[in-house]
Amino acid sequence: MLAGCDGDRPQVSLDTRFPIGPFGAESTAEEVTAGLDLNGRTALVTGCNSGLGYETMRVLALRGAHVIGTGRTLEKAAAACASVTGRTTPLALELADFDSVATCARAVREMGVRLDMLICNAGINTFGELELVNGVEKIFVVNYLGHFVLVNQLLPMMLAAGAGRIVHVGSQSGYLRAPEAGIDFDNLRGEGVFDAGEAYGRSKLANALFSLALAERLEGSGVTSNVVHPGLVTTDITRTAPAVIRVAFDIIGPLFAKSPAQGAATQVYVATSPLLAGVNGAYFEDCNPVTVSGDHHMFDAAMAGRLWAEAQGMTAGYLG
Repeated sequence: MLAGCDGDRPQVSLDTRFPIGPFGAESTAEEVTAGLDLNGRTALVTGCNSGLGYETMRVLALRGAHVIGTGRTLEKAAAACASVTGRTTPLALELADFDSVATCARAVREMGVRLDMLICNAGINTFGELELVNGVEKIFVVNYLGHFVLVNQLLPMMLAAGAGRIVHVGSQSGYLRAPEAGIDFDNLRGEGVFDAGEAYGRSKLANALFSLALAERLEGSGVTSNVVHPGLVTTDITRTAPAVIRVAFDIIGPLFAKSPAQGAATQVYVATSPLLAGVNGAYFEDCNPVTVSGDHHMFDAAMAGRLWAEAQGMTAGYLG
């Protein structure tokens, strides 16, 4: 369902500025690509070795695309790539290590391919205490900054081709669980109180704002940027949660959460659907563009601009 609950919960409604498709919450990645021939197309999918990333890679390769699948180690990426039907290329990508990100991007550029789809799928949720990576909160680094570097490193080749789709995997957490201030710029380095739920929400809000600011920069270029919420999905993202949460989700999750096949549908649809050619700067849930009411920062252009500048400072020297 697209509608939110009564009360203060933000209300989600179709964004009719963009094309509305025939798919919904129960659609699968195979269903949204039925009949598509992706031969001659190249996609890069981060986090290909499990969950949504694996299903995204599997279906794109099944439809004929050459999929560059990244994992935290080459071994994990290679095992995942070898297990699907179609043409795949594994690469190592540790999003917490900007040197690894730059190395991965260089390897992609050296392939000499045209990158038609860049799907920023990988992400973490630590459920624990504050962790810093080079002085910055870890969830923010992995879910947002690592992809910020990757996209900026690969963007010139996409712009040169004059076409391509960049898909950011966000979340409803971006408007339901982010700090009240949105991006609390004075707490990105652990200066204040740490709340793991808010940290995850902040990182997903950052992904939405990244897409928004990037879309503005890409206007008229032929390259597009959109952000999606895959839904609550039965993946292993709770692997670092306390045992009681993991067990509860394993038992109860399948009763209300999407399967990986359903969860991957929205990002695969946004990356491939002919109906969405030229759609730029939209936010998708359940395979359709939506807008969200209420007091949040998902579409805050000023905050998106400030975040872009902050990210440039945090990743200086790695943007190509």
